[in-house]
Amino acid sequence: MIRSMTAFARTDGHLDGVDLAWEIRSVNHRYLEISPRLPETLRTLEGAVRERCRNRLSRGKLDVTLRYQEDEADPNLELNEALVKRISEAARRVGDLVMHPGQIDPLEVLRFPGVLKTTRADPEALQSKAVALLDEALDSLLATREREGEQLAKLVLDRLTLIGEQVVIVRAALPRIRDHLRERLRQRVEDVLETADNDRLEQEVVLAAQKMDVDEELDRLEAHVKEVRRVVEKGGQAGRRLDFLMQELNREANTLASKSIDAETTTAAVELKVLIEQMREQIQNIE
Repeated sequence: MIRSMTAFARTDGHLDGVDLAWEIRSVNHRYLEISPRLPETLRTLEGAVRERCRNRLSRGKLDVTLRYQEDEADPNLELNEALVKRISEAARRVGDLVMHPGQIDPLEVLRFPGVLKTTRADPEALQSKAVALLDEALDSLLATREREGEQLAKLVLDRLTLIGEQVVIVRAALPRIRDHLRERLRQRVEDVLETADNDRLEQEVVLAAQKMDVDEELDRLEAHVKEVRRVVEKGGQAGRRLDFLMQELNREANTLASKSIDAETTTAAVELKVLIEQMREQIQNIE
């Protein structure tokens, strides 16, 4: 199965008051280019992100973004009771020294550094969760690329069928074109000479036929069509191979157009070039 290089995937998860979300955007590219965007808290995951993407993908430009959000609505707060007791004892002693004991404002104590802290998820557990979510996002991305690849394969195969039909049209027209060429040359000779030299006429017909002979181009077109079909049906990383075959198909179509001396074969050559260009545009998205 061939795969497209264009896709999007997102996965979300939650762990101990932290929301995580991976977003992966993939577009066509000649090689594999990975651009991770990670929060500072999980910056150490960059190597793992690159390795996992390289293991699953071979081509495409990837924007891999991890969104990190701590849950502010329900924070996990931890009170350092030992520190609070020490602060209270120190405050009482200071009050005795200045002979003005008074009362300690609890809110002021809470503002003291280290008294109150938010408990975060265990760093190792958080990284493991993030990596597991990344694998899910890559699974989703690959599934999307495969679904789109199926559509691209169908489009390419449909165009190959139409190309085959144009080759049949040209082959069927060649005998008629050669007969028409012979008659046209004979008429021209008779317009100039009273008696046509049949031997010389046949020589001219042969020379003209050689110039417009496209049997070899048609054979190569059919061979390339068979190879493209084989590559598409085999699947895998076929993009570069298919791109090369589009160049070969286009070369044969151009030669056919340059040798054409008939409106029907000219129309067929133009149609071939249109079909090949339609395939080439879609093949740019194949991995």
